[in-house]
Amino acid sequence: MLLINLTNFNETAMPIARTIQDKLEKASWIRKMFEEGIRLKQEHGADGVFDLSLGNPVVDPPEMVHQAIVSAAKDLTPGLHRYMPNAGFADVREAVACSLSAECGVELKADHIVMVCGAAGGMNIALKTLLNPGDEVIAFSPFFVEYLFYSDNHGGKTVIVPTQEDFTLDFDALRQALTTKTRAVIVNSPNNPTGVVYPRETFRQLADILRQHMNDTGHTVYLISDDPYKKIVFDGVETPNIMKFYENSIYVTSHSKDLAIPGERIGYVAVHPECEDRENLMAGLTFCNRVLGFVNAPALIQRAVRNVQEVSVDIDQYQRKRDFLYKELTRIGYSVVKPQGAFYFFPKSPTEDDVEFANKLAEKRVLVVPGRGFGAPGYFRLSYCVPDNVIQGSIAGFEEVFNNH
Repeated sequence: MLLINLTNFNETAMPIARTIQDKLEKASWIRKMFEEGIRLKQEHGADGVFDLSLGNPVVDPPEMVHQAIVSAAKDLTPGLHRYMPNAGFADVREAVACSLSAECGVELKADHIVMVCGAAGGMNIALKTLLNPGDEVIAFSPFFVEYLFYSDNHGGKTVIVPTQEDFTLDFDALRQALTTKTRAVIVNSPNNPTGVVYPRETFRQLADILRQHMNDTGHTVYLISDDPYKKIVFDGVETPNIMKFYENSIYVTSHSKDLAIPGERIGYVAVHPECEDRENLMAGLTFCNRVLGFVNAPALIQRAVRNVQEVSVDIDQYQRKRDFLYKELTRIGYSVVKPQGAFYFFPKSPTEDDVEFANKLAEKRVLVVPGRGFGAPGYFRLSYCVPDNVIQGSIAGFEEVFNNH
């Protein structure tokens, strides 16, 4: 039985723009798995379905975060819930700048920071600020599929550059992809969907290539780091910050993963102090935060995260889940790069058709996302930010489908 089926929308039946119809089809891999999970849970009960399709943190926020939210909610100082500057509260931005400065060794101040509605909001205001119609944005495959839509939202074109077999960057492929239309390069480390973390040398080489391109063409290329998983790393792996290596850098992150508050929609954008035309860029980011409809990041949660910039969830929980799954998947025979961070595996599908393989797993009530949803056919993504019983219950399905492929 085919469980994943991309529906072609009937234009006469769907009173929405054709471009949105097309995007709904392209975006439907994770959406379809989510809907399939709901259907299967209704049919078999929640305990009988092993949904590894979504990156929705299962751990609770740290106690300090709970306390900070309660404290912010109890603060009855007049005016705290009114509009503030579109970039966010000055004291919150100063706290963020102080923490980020200590992390990356670059002196940042409040006026280098814009508080935003999650990393997604940050990516959109960054691309809205930078892109002219037809400008190109480079992303490395496999990649978070929303990048395609973020670029398209603002008139840009996403150029996909393949990575190496182990998902490290292919610098020769990058050089070939750079053109005078290239406006930005997106990096995501720790990576969704692979869990790969780029080392210092990767960022050094990447910065050198972009500087050389700028010298050769006279065109500035901005390096955008989408970094919501920066604190979720294992085995002592370092997560270098791009600001240490490249002056025309824009750093985007959120507290969805490190504080386990994705529903609160809070993050920030930071611009390198030596970035070309920085003041104008900051003005553009602030303006776009307003005109894209965000206006400003939510007031209460801004104040709550001000004093918990150094806090994170218990990473040991994720590492334990990773270790268990890696041991079981490799025992069964799956080929997979061991994740260094985030909370995903991206194994090779044992069959060429990753959608067919995902369908067979779904028949065993194990839900994963086909790799083509991340620009990498022949793989599949599974998330381990789920309860232990879901991970443990999935193993029999993984083994049976692998042995019968």
